[in-house]
Amino acid sequence: MGLERPVKGSKMCTQLNSRQLIESLNRRYSDGIREALGQVPFNFVITDPCLLDHPIVYASEGFSKMSGYSTEEVVGRNVRFLQGPDTDRRTILKIREAIREEKSCQVSILNYKKNGTAFWNLFHLAPVFSEDDGRVVHFVGVQTPISKFSRPSVTNNVSCSRPNNCPAFVENRLFNHHTSSVIYFGSCRRELFRNCSVDLGHSGLYNSLAEEDDAGLGEEPTCEAKESDKQKAFAAATRILFELTQFSKHTGKTVLDKRSNSADLVRVAPISSSLSIALNRIHQSFVLADPHLPDMPIVHASNLFLQLTGYSKDEILGRNCRFLQGRDTDQAAIAQIRQSIVAEQCCTVRILNYRKDNSSFWNLLHTAPVRNASGKVAFYVGVQLDVTGIDEDVHQEKGMSSHTKQLGAVGAVRVAVRSLHGVGSR
Repeated sequence: MGLERPVKGSKMCTQLNSRQLIESLNRRYSDGIREALGQVPFNFVITDPCLLDHPIVYASEGFSKMSGYSTEEVVGRNVRFLQGPDTDRRTILKIREAIREEKSCQVSILNYKKNGTAFWNLFHLAPVFSEDDGRVVHFVGVQTPISKFSRPSVTNNVSCSRPNNCPAFVENRLFNHHTSSVIYFGSCRRELFRNCSVDLGHSGLYNSLAEEDDAGLGEEPTCEAKESDKQKAFAAATRILFELTQFSKHTGKTVLDKRSNSADLVRVAPISSSLSIALNRIHQSFVLADPHLPDMPIVHASNLFLQLTGYSKDEILGRNCRFLQGRDTDQAAIAQIRQSIVAEQCCTVRILNYRKDNSSFWNLLHTAPVRNASGKVAFYVGVQLDVTGIDEDVHQEKGMSSHTKQLGAVGAVRVAVRSLHGVGSR
């Protein structure tokens, strides 16, 4: 599957806590959703593209049995841990493209269990849309191990049938690049012979693993699933989406298996999940606001911004940033920010802001226009830096590195927007 939780103590783990993983389901679905999903007899995961590194927020018992990983080992991780050295990179690109375009896809992919055993997996991806604003809030990933007798497709030097003079089939044999002459992949296999050449329509198989690496996105092993497996995967995704829809209705945050065509979506154009994933990789406190929508609402907020201010994402998306202002906020600083927006220019101010608990903090705020590929302003980014307790003169002398980080965050946002803004939008 192509959708890794870092080791404990890593920077990413500090950015993503267990509360966020739990709330990913709890804030949108009513009580009992986990129990209902536990009754679904399929191998599947649910992921959240709005969280850092697009992690798993739910894994079924079937997925755990199939992969060998416990629920505790996979929740919070990106699903790429199922990939291995011989997973087809072109297939991974197909999945990533489907995520960017926020659409379903179904592919056969070589995956690996916890013990290193390789197996062919029919992976079915399905997006879950919010009825209110059309954003993708989750992805469902259904895994169906391809049965032993599935009809294989022959690709380059790969065959699922046993050629003459080749060893008999051994299912699920572990790969070892250093000691094994033969590598088996579930119901399909690729033979690497050091001292013999097998004629499969070419002069030989692969001369070395190094040559395979140099091949880039050349031909890779593939294995075609049976039609019954494809129908089973589609039915599983449909069942899971049905449960999510039913339990979301009780919270008033209904989800659908397709983007709604309601009039509200014409007025509110959510950023694509691909752009959201890219923005989640930027380790800085910032928000993205859309100047083309009424009252210039926030359309994305980083996890560090949520930590700094104490608000949840649901509490701020769709709101103007003025909720950070308070009784002693300098109106001159506010006017300076507004003037820079009108002039489509950058602005840096030191401004007193307020958290959700009403505690104040001094914010070194840097705002900047973010233009799309055609050069038009698509968003404004605001990067926050808590300078409470730091003397202003001292900060001006020693704060260059901090401001440089702010500028770096702005640059990263601009690159993401120019590359991905509009991708996946309908």
